Amino acid sequence: MFSYIKGTLEVKTINYIVVDVNGIGFKIFMSESAIQRLGEIGQTVKIYTYMNVKEDEISLYGFITNEELRMFELLISVSGVGAKSAITMLSVITPSKFALAVISNDVKTLTKIPGIGQKSAQRIILELKDKLKTEEAIKSNDIAITTNIVENNNLEEAVQALKVLGYTRQEIEKVLSKIDINSLTVEDIIRKALSFLGM
Repeated sequence: MFSYIKGTLEVKTINYIVVDVNGIGFKIFMSESAIQRLGEIGQTVKIYTYMNVKEDEISLYGFITNEELRMFELLISVSGVGAKSAITMLSVITPSKFALAVISNDVKTLTKIPGIGQKSAQRIILELKDKLKTEEAIKSNDIAITTNIVENNNLEEAVQALKVLGYTRQEIEKVLSKIDINSLTVEDIIRKALSFLGM
């Protein structure tokens, strides 16, 4: 219903903020790390939002970037992961690290997140990788990946991680062509690509 909300930051707490838009205060739940990155009370903020509808509750969850929103939506698509658990995860792991953990089967990194045990971490990786494979099969008209990307393992891992976050191969290749990937780690490539994709 709401793609984003832009207004005056009126309240900041540990787990939610209130944004005033023309006299209406929107209570938006956010990760603690995202709230810390926001400006001071009285400043104008733009928050990407997700409306969570339950039988007895309607809640707004907020994100500073589209990547955080995409990660949140991916997490709540996994069986057994609710909105509150997903928002907690965003406080302790960045979208780039999360996507990298999924494509590299890094259970250890995911189990560092509060409330995520080994079985939950394995389920997150399994379900999201299966979802990625399904989407790749559907998008059979994707352009062929460039030779440069095929020959570079770091680039290929970065491509797969960015696809986990919902970007198409066309979008990824266009951005990667602008990046000098020499001596960059996989996570650095992902982070730089996200800075372009989020523009």
